[in-house]
Amino acid sequence: MLLEDFLDLLGHKVAHIVASLSDGLDAIASGGFDAAILDVNLAQDKCWPLADALEAAGIPYIFATGGGDTIPPLHADAPTLAKPYTTASLEAALDRLG
Repeated sequence: MLLEDFLDLLGHKVAHIVASLSDGLDAIASGGFDAAILDVNLAQDKCWPLADALEAAGIPYIFATGGGDTIPPLHADAPTLAKPYTTASLEAALDRLG
């Protein structure tokens, strides 16, 4: 099951799916969403610039990771979602957003 399916099961709507930093920054600038789930490894980049932009915009976020990634200190309080995802682990991460 895909992450989008889990979100749907939990009653959430996916507003944007992006595959690059530039697309992510465009999505943040356009708004229309109230939280984000960031895959730490986004194509050839890390998602840290997106987390910085979300932080500046006051939009809460979750890091999705397969493990082994060190979260920068500025973002250490953000919830993490370990791969492989389960509905329960996603729900717990979303609950941490408040």
